[in-house]
Amino acid sequence: MQNLKEILVGIQMLFVAFGALVLVPLLTGISPAVALLSAGIGTLCFQLFTGRQVPIFLGSSFAFIAPLIYAIGHWGLAATQGGIIAVSLVYFILALLIRLLGTGFIDRLFPPIVVAPVIMVIGLSLAPAAANMAMGLSGDGGTVLYAKGPALVSAGVALAATIAVALYTRGLTKLLAVFAGIIAGYIAAYSLGLTNFSAVQQADWFVTPPVTAPAFNLEAILFLLPVALAPAIEHIGDVAVISQVCDKPFMKTPGLHRTLAGDGIAIAIAGSLGGPPVTTYSEVTGAVSITGAKNPRIMSYAAIAAIILAFSGKLAAFLSNMPTPIMGGIMLLLFGSIAAMGARSLLAPNANVRSERSVIIIAVTLVAGLGHLSIDLGLVRLEGIGLSAIIAIILNLVLPQPEDDGNAN
Repeated sequence: MQNLKEILVGIQMLFVAFGALVLVPLLTGISPAVALLSAGIGTLCFQLFTGRQVPIFLGSSFAFIAPLIYAIGHWGLAATQGGIIAVSLVYFILALLIRLLGTGFIDRLFPPIVVAPVIMVIGLSLAPAAANMAMGLSGDGGTVLYAKGPALVSAGVALAATIAVALYTRGLTKLLAVFAGIIAGYIAAYSLGLTNFSAVQQADWFVTPPVTAPAFNLEAILFLLPVALAPAIEHIGDVAVISQVCDKPFMKTPGLHRTLAGDGIAIAIAGSLGGPPVTTYSEVTGAVSITGAKNPRIMSYAAIAAIILAFSGKLAAFLSNMPTPIMGGIMLLLFGSIAAMGARSLLAPNANVRSERSVIIIAVTLVAGLGHLSIDLGLVRLEGIGLSAIIAIILNLVLPQPEDDGNAN
């Protein structure tokens, strides 16, 4: 009976992560089925590598949405997969440095004044795509996909349902807000004639996910590598939070170096299969806190459920058939929430946002990231999230501390 209960809780955990997990591939043109497969296998490998000690589930990373769209459009999916595999090297290098030097240098490289504006860039850089899709356009705004009126109604219903569940429900139900928004938006879109279920009806129950082989393109690799800094920062924060939730020193046992390396292994697997890079999911951490389900074995059951769903042709058709205004409506909230979380990080005591030094770091990072500033260094092209992260780190290291502030940012 205990195993059955844990299996059911594991399925619940997958549903908590499901909305965000499938939105990333839908936005980037990657197969949702492969994303589910990558998340499932990646989470299982993470659990094995960390000795099944940390109750963490890995899902599609929002930080890579804009970079993936650009990379796939310029170099194709196979070359982008090679870049994703290379991203895992950043995690392995950080893991090795932490193993050799401890975690102190992490605090020096990634204080709140660096992390906050980078997180804000992640959310705000995706705002135009969310607005365009809510209006019935393609993400870049170049193609009209649906009439604006019905599109806005569907987007509004999806957004309203997501907000209602997030605000007015409690416990585990609160964490299913995105899932509820998808269902409500789908119903609205169907009633307005924006979609039908013929593709779902015709789809087979069992299909093999369209796994593709990677190729390695130096330009794609060098473009995606800097982006890894943002989700790596997110990983460190999530491990710290889950340590507090479970009241266990996961930063020491199994160690942050092992969790980062485990995440890196999962990212390499995702790239090998054709899925998006994976990262730790704070939604699932929230579910662990609410339910008290702290046994890491539960995340393994969630991963197995994700793998099983990856072979469902009906589910793949349902997701692929989803009108873009539904995603646009939900993303208005999700991407704005990411930016708001970044702004909230500035309230940390050692951020010292009143100093001119902090204002300079925030200002340059935001404008560089959101203004599409790019730097070409031979084959290397730095822009967007990756460039903004590098700028924030460099400015924090080289700008002098205010005389009245003895604490380092």
